[in-house]
Amino acid sequence: MDRRVTDMDDEVLVMVRASPMRRAFGLAALLGLAGIVLYVAIATPPALGWQVFLVVLGAGVLWMTERTRRATATAIELTREVLRSTNGDVIASLDNIAGIDRSTFAFKPSNGFLLTLKTPGARRWEPGIYWAFGRRVGVGGVLPGPQTKFLAQTLETLLLERAQA
Repeated sequence: MDRRVTDMDDEVLVMVRASPMRRAFGLAALLGLAGIVLYVAIATPPALGWQVFLVVLGAGVLWMTERTRRATATAIELTREVLRSTNGDVIASLDNIAGIDRSTFAFKPSNGFLLTLKTPGARRWEPGIYWAFGRRVGVGGVLPGPQTKFLAQTLETLLLERAQA
């Protein structure tokens, strides 16, 4: 299955984007964590093994910050055929969605929902936006709760229309 969308002319029903404040807060928290870890590693160096661990951890958090910055610059769009990212990645085709779980105890991102797919897809992770692992896709994170709730409700409506047709 090709994960790239070639025809971007189809109608976008719902678009969800991280707000600038949520995005800035999330990135600032990650940068703060990286700064603290690297400061501890350099200013008060523990044993060599721990110092190496802290430097690697700090570098990993900096890498995560950059991944999150890039991911949260995109948005999620819902059309009548696919749920996709504005960078062109297809998150899930509506034909492949078996169910949606928005319950409190679902293993889902914050402010989001969980999709169950009929067939497993490739593993993907866009920090703060969505993740895909096998037959499960979690949408949410730094995305605003009311927007993702509306996205999930619209998606449920489209799936019901397809099931009745």
